[in-house]
Amino acid sequence: MAGIGLRRLNIEDMPAAAIVHRTSFDARLPWLAGLHTAEEDRGYWSGPLFKSCEIWGAERNGKLLGVIAFRQGWIDQLYILPEAQGQGIGSALLEVAKAAHPELRLWTFKCNTEARRFYEARGFKAIEETDGSGNEEKEPDVLYGWVG
Repeated sequence: MAGIGLRRLNIEDMPAAAIVHRTSFDARLPWLAGLHTAEEDRGYWSGPLFKSCEIWGAERNGKLLGVIAFRQGWIDQLYILPEAQGQGIGSALLEVAKAAHPELRLWTFKCNTEARRFYEARGFKAIEETDGSGNEEKEPDVLYGWVG
């Protein structure tokens, strides 16, 4: 993580956070690209997500590389730019959430095997699987839990 800093993000950072989210999401799940417009993404990050979550970011030389949004008991979002993955950024951001809450849950798509391996390697256990009928993307997903 040479040269990478972590900090709590403010409202002015939300447009950049939305870009990290969309870039990572579209790279990992290209068949779902275009599900939301850039304007909708910015509105989500600066509206409901910012109001309900603590949002942290990882940056190098002023460029946001990764983001995590979490609240009591839940990780709502964790995204790392594709070119920044594998550098420990996701682990460092996950540790911020773990330090703040003794138990965490999160959802990830069943087909996102890299994310699933990432969470499982960091102590998360699969609790439940769904057929995706309850999520916006209609993708089967997995609920994970972690207890410190």
